[in-house]
Amino acid sequence: MAEGHVPALRRGLALLGVLARHAGPVSAAALARDLGLPRSTTYHLLAELEAAGFVVHLPAERRYGLGIAAFELGSAYLRHDPLERLAGPILRRLVDQVGHNAHLGVLQGNELVYLVKERPARPQTLVTDVGVRLPAHLTASGRAMLAHLPVAHVRALFPSAAAFVRRTDRGPRGLAELRHTLSAHRRLGWAVEDGHVTAGFASVAYPVFDHGGRPMAAMSVTFRHLCDGAGCTETWAELAAQVRQAADELTTRIGGQRP
Repeated sequence: MAEGHVPALRRGLALLGVLARHAGPVSAAALARDLGLPRSTTYHLLAELEAAGFVVHLPAERRYGLGIAAFELGSAYLRHDPLERLAGPILRRLVDQVGHNAHLGVLQGNELVYLVKERPARPQTLVTDVGVRLPAHLTASGRAMLAHLPVAHVRALFPSAAAFVRRTDRGPRGLAELRHTLSAHRRLGWAVEDGHVTAGFASVAYPVFDHGGRPMAAMSVTFRHLCDGAGCTETWAELAAQVRQAADELTTRIGGQRP
């Protein structure tokens, strides 16, 4: 490619990045402002990207959105299991540091699905395994992500009392309790659960963020800890710092950013 074409490519990619960060279609004027480009240059870039299928023009709204080609790229990205491939070595190092089981999980509806699990040399038997689904409001990983979602989104995921499945005698019993728990996690900086999934085990988790600062996964460490009742207030700050470092590394590797 000729050297003079590189700036145009960079601008085109930057434009796609801006569109991806917005929740809906964007006007050309807003794109020009966000990119610091003349409107004429912005319209030229939009025309080229539209011709290639990466951008779609919505005349009635006078706005632009991502096209089918961008969707196809995103689908191809997911087919290559990028999160699992990138997270595996990071989780392995985390396990070697802390000596506990470590996981990568994602939200699917109001459930937490485990994508990767790494075990120490002498593993402990857990219900968590690759492909296992657990109620997100009980797991540290699920709550680490829920804590960074809009209030309306959380409410939609848990529309009634029936959504609050329980596995032990601990954990949020309704939306008000869940909101209180998520608020506490935000203040703390990470999520914890102590006997909410399995009695005698606790977990610490931190989210992995996408390019828009949205939670797309979470890393967690699970270990033996017997909670003896109402005084279960451990937060494991030192362990959380190690989990956060691993999650931040994955966020960086996928081109994400913390909000």
